[in-house]
Amino acid sequence: MSKTVVCDVLVVGSGVAGMAAALKAASQGLNVIVAEKDRYFGGTTAISAGWAWVPGNKQGLEQGDTREDAETYLRNLAPETFNAAGVRDFLDTVPEAISFFENETEVQFTYPEKAPDYQMDLPGAKLSGRAILPRDVDARVLGDTRLLMQPYMSSYTVFGYMPQVGPDINEFFHVNQSIKSFVYVAKKLLRTWVDAARYKRPVLRSNGNALMTRMVKSAADLGVRLWNASPALSLTRGDDGAITGAVIGGEHAATVTARMGVILAAGGFSGNKKLRQEHFPHDANGDDHFTPTIGHGGDAANLAISAGGHIDDSVVSVGSWAPVTVFKYLNGAQRLFPHLRAIGLPGLIAVDRYGKRFGNEALSYHDFGGAMIAHNKGEEKTFGYVIGDAKTMHKYGIGYAKPWPMPCGYFYRTGYLVKGKTLEELAGKLGIDAEGLKATVSEFNPAAERGEDPAFGRGSTLYNHFRGDMEHKPNPNLAPVGKGPYYAAKIQMGDLGTFAGVGVNERSEVVTAEGTPVPGLIAVGAAAVSVFGGGYPGYGSHIGPALVFGYRAGRDIAVLAAERGVSRVAAR
Repeated sequence: MSKTVVCDVLVVGSGVAGMAAALKAASQGLNVIVAEKDRYFGGTTAISAGWAWVPGNKQGLEQGDTREDAETYLRNLAPETFNAAGVRDFLDTVPEAISFFENETEVQFTYPEKAPDYQMDLPGAKLSGRAILPRDVDARVLGDTRLLMQPYMSSYTVFGYMPQVGPDINEFFHVNQSIKSFVYVAKKLLRTWVDAARYKRPVLRSNGNALMTRMVKSAADLGVRLWNASPALSLTRGDDGAITGAVIGGEHAATVTARMGVILAAGGFSGNKKLRQEHFPHDANGDDHFTPTIGHGGDAANLAISAGGHIDDSVVSVGSWAPVTVFKYLNGAQRLFPHLRAIGLPGLIAVDRYGKRFGNEALSYHDFGGAMIAHNKGEEKTFGYVIGDAKTMHKYGIGYAKPWPMPCGYFYRTGYLVKGKTLEELAGKLGIDAEGLKATVSEFNPAAERGEDPAFGRGSTLYNHFRGDMEHKPNPNLAPVGKGPYYAAKIQMGDLGTFAGVGVNERSEVVTAEGTPVPGLIAVGAAAVSVFGGGYPGYGSHIGPALVFGYRAGRDIAVLAAERGVSRVAAR
């Protein structure tokens, strides 16, 4: 017979949404367990850039960003699926939530000078004041628990170091062009290697890994029980139909009774073939999507469905798209590289199987990914190619393939990079139309030389420029595709999470397809349907709502329980 464990709140998943809920609930004196399926804590948040899109934060208010501007922007971002009540609750709670994390936990944020919204051409968009990011942290604050934090995604690091979007990553882009940048990068890498040798892992954590390290430290300080390698196998119900807890497997196998409820925060379903087939229009066969996310296997969705919940896919986009290159480790294991920034650099273009461009490469990865899906509708598979000339490869590299002076042999052997002496040879190796590619380059180059893109408007917004090389003139995003040899990486469709998700009401309670709440069951983060209606407003469009609605869930769960007649008093 399995053992029984009692707590006030059971949180399923240890990403940002789950940890936000756990921190707020525990700060109110509630007894909290966080059950994480993976051996590591942090989920996809820990491998992400860590930004949080939270309009109404102190920087934005100081700069004059208004509630009306934020609402206007979100309404124009996804007008057909605008969730007025959800957006109201989100904006209402941002100041309270961010204040809690910064003043009552170890979580600390920095407020970058520039972090433009992704759709700078829409009314209400802002250049800064909405997206914030976590401060770096020394992981030794966790003691040995630091080794249980989700490691960085190796293909997105530079020899073990994870650059931060902004000035930090710009130094890496210019490492082979500036003595100052070379010295900067050398110091970062040397510190990384020394720490890895001494402490088994680099101890300076940045990006989303810093956020999760800080949250885990705060949870430990508050007495939250953190269970890794402990999947939630099923939910339990009382005689009145309310969710009373869950059966947990793995290292902490037990039937957990959660007196005040269960919070599902175990990510989305982009790693679940069956659910993708049902909800991703481009992946009807379940073999045309490659997710770099961690823990998005649909566990939260399946648990909610088993309790009477449903998947709400009434959003403008069911996923937050991110083109990825799929290649192999030298041992044959699959590896992914998400193209989150580099396609918008000067000298690069993206083309389809016919050698034709199909969108503005300097759009956000989500919007460019959406254009790629739409363009490939009706084709057997969804894919394209990022192509650059010798000068571009030498200066910037192509995504995971590093620029000069790094040798390219490894990138060829793993299947990431393809090289051709001429455009015809490259097209032949890729299996695309050579005449189409040559015509595309001929059409693109004269305008790109002038810093213009009549076809798709690349380099026409401040956000586009932010994704380019700000030192390149006349346009940070445009340069001709010049002399060979030429290089290419294949891109296919991936994601950073799902926007379709478990249907919830205004209080984040899981609801049936008819809208009836499932008592005792809450869903937040990527597990729940997007509060932005499937729109992607800016840096941190997953983490921002996850922080806020996770906080709200932790804050309000005792109130919801009291409405069901469950006592708010908790024994610790």
